[in-house]
Order: sequence, then structure tokens, then C-alpha cells
Amino acid sequence: MKHFQQNVQKLEAAYTQVLGVSMDSPFANKAFADSIGLTFPLLREWGGEVTHNYGLYVDKYKAARRVNFLIGKDGKILEEQIDNEAIDPTKIVAACERHKLKN
Repeated sequence: MKHFQQNVQKLEAAYTQVLGVSMDSPFANKAFADSIGLTFPLLREWGGEVTHNYGLYVDKYKAARRVNFLIGKDGKILEEQIDNEAIDPTKIVAACERHKLKN
């Protein structure tokens, strides 16, 4: 998320709303957000229902895989990055800029 914070201005310029989602506790999320200066919302995914429904929950680690979704105004997933690819937001920033140009 630190890398997304570093790119938040580019994303917002591409009319993109950035939201972080974590399975950690609200206390842990707040401490993490404060420590890296997040300016976008960090949401709590309570109970793992969403991560299970998207097939992202890993029972072995009792955690979700790292993922980035670019969701269009119609609610459909336009782009997706999973695991190591999701750490660097360069591709998702470029995708947001591409989709901005199409609209």
C-alpha cells in the first residue's frame, strides 16, 4: 500500500478511487495506515467472506493473497494483478490512465 500511496496523485488524476482492504484488525489497520501516511481509506474485510468469494483466501496462511483490482463504473473487473505483480502499482496506474482515455 505504501507504493499506492506514492502513486495516489496519478491514480486520482485518472479519476480512480483508491481503496485498501485488509483482514487485519481495525487497530492494526489504523496503526499501519498512520505509519505510512495513507490518505485513502483502508477498509476492514471482516471474517474473510469477500476474500473467500473471490478465491483469494489461503487456508494454509489464514490470510488473503495480495491483489489489485481495477473495477469499472459498471462494477466489472477491468484489470487484475495478483501476488508479486500486485506489489508494484505501475501496471495498474497505466491501466487506470488507459481506461480514463477511453471514457
